Amino acid sequence: MTTYRHRGVAIALSLAAATTALTATAVPAAQARSAGAEAPVLDWKPCADDTTGRECAQLPVPRDYADPQGPSLTVAVSRLRSDHPDKRRGALVLIPGGPGGSGVQQVAERGAALREETGGAYDIVGLDPRGVGGSTTASCRLSDDDRMLVHLRSWPGPGGDISENVARSRRIAEACHRNGGADLRSFTSRNEARDIDRFRQALGERKLSAYGVSYGTYVGAVYAQMFPQHTDRWVLDSNGDPDPTRVERGWLANMAPAADLRFPDFAAWAADPAREAQGLRLAERAEDVRPLVIALAAKLDSEPRKTAEDGVLLTGNQLRQALQLALESDGSFPMLARLVKEARDPKAVPVLPPPLAGPLSDQDAAAVVAVLCNDVSWPKSVPSYERAVAADRIRHPLTAGSPVNVLPCTFSKDAPAEKPVRITDEGPSNILMIQGLRDPATPYFGALKMREAWGDRARLVTVDHGGHGMYRDSGNACGDRAVTTFLTTGVRPERDTYCAS
Repeated sequence: MTTYRHRGVAIALSLAAATTALTATAVPAAQARSAGAEAPVLDWKPCADDTTGRECAQLPVPRDYADPQGPSLTVAVSRLRSDHPDKRRGALVLIPGGPGGSGVQQVAERGAALREETGGAYDIVGLDPRGVGGSTTASCRLSDDDRMLVHLRSWPGPGGDISENVARSRRIAEACHRNGGADLRSFTSRNEARDIDRFRQALGERKLSAYGVSYGTYVGAVYAQMFPQHTDRWVLDSNGDPDPTRVERGWLANMAPAADLRFPDFAAWAADPAREAQGLRLAERAEDVRPLVIALAAKLDSEPRKTAEDGVLLTGNQLRQALQLALESDGSFPMLARLVKEARDPKAVPVLPPPLAGPLSDQDAAAVVAVLCNDVSWPKSVPSYERAVAADRIRHPLTAGSPVNVLPCTFSKDAPAEKPVRITDEGPSNILMIQGLRDPATPYFGALKMREAWGDRARLVTVDHGGHGMYRDSGNACGDRAVTTFLTTGVRPERDTYCAS
């Protein structure tokens, strides 16, 4: 896996605040809409520049499942066939994080390892959600500056001022409304679940198994609620709170306290004497690392530094965003410590991590903004965001109020076409959740809300580990074994289970 997984970059754009949105439980009509058009035959061909045997195809899907004979979009799909046909059980769909992650890329990066781990029990398959990668994309025609992650993420200005965030969010919302069209308005979590079911039909499978990670756990949950009869063995890794009155708006709000819970792992690492030889030790005591980072970010607010990337400054918000990205993986700690060191050295030229060095592509920015705004209604009161930011900056200075700040959805002119799905305990008991205790993106306390919603449908494997993404990412043999055992035998722990570090 790469150090900066797209799922983390994209989920960082979620937001939270109070809402008046209504909720709904999925109904059979939603299933009927997915099956309204006859499933196509996929024209599989070797994926470009691939030597592993992966195949790729294009899946036509209705833009609007309520009008299956109307305009269609294409969804890029990929598969890596089982290398043990005699042991094949079915298809395992990889549901990527985000919004904005690529399932086709997930098959390329993880497919061979998962096929080996599961003994060839599955064809490993994935799709690029609408707006992503090789699927139908849309454009908001945003400027390079508006597509910088530190701006899409809506970090408040020095002192907590959000006036620039308000102006930028309004500008982005107007551009997406003007340029995105009906395709952009169709980019939703519900439609991703429907597209997965259409993919199932095209594969000729009665049921699918799944491995969803981060935002993919929510899409996986939506699918399991809408199409429970088509789920086989369902694994959800790094889960968010599925509260249907908030959804994406709630995920980022949770990231402020989550960063506080995860930061001590980095502080202990950065104060370890072993860092001395690497030139990465930030303090002699772990408790001194947090105030050092907070003070450095405040200094950069007023005195930004030139970086190795021409025209891109290291600001306080760039440092804070780098921190949030780095907290997702222990493997990113050296990058963050090095950036802090460079920022404190007047003679150094800081090197920004790739996600902060340049803008997101226009299609990626559009896809992320679309799903956030299309899934749920957002509060419209700017003063409510001002109050929330002011309070959150005091409680959680590491994130400086960004998790509750205004986003383009506040000014969206297009109301969500459908209400969010309510996750319930009605359905087969075939879900295994795995969750790290100190996850900075989808925190443990939010995952417990998902666990509660499932009732007896799920079992939870808790891993005593920091970071985002547990299965085959954390190095925890107990957690890995629980997931692999479930995928290969169907056996889950009899009750919720704890895996020590």
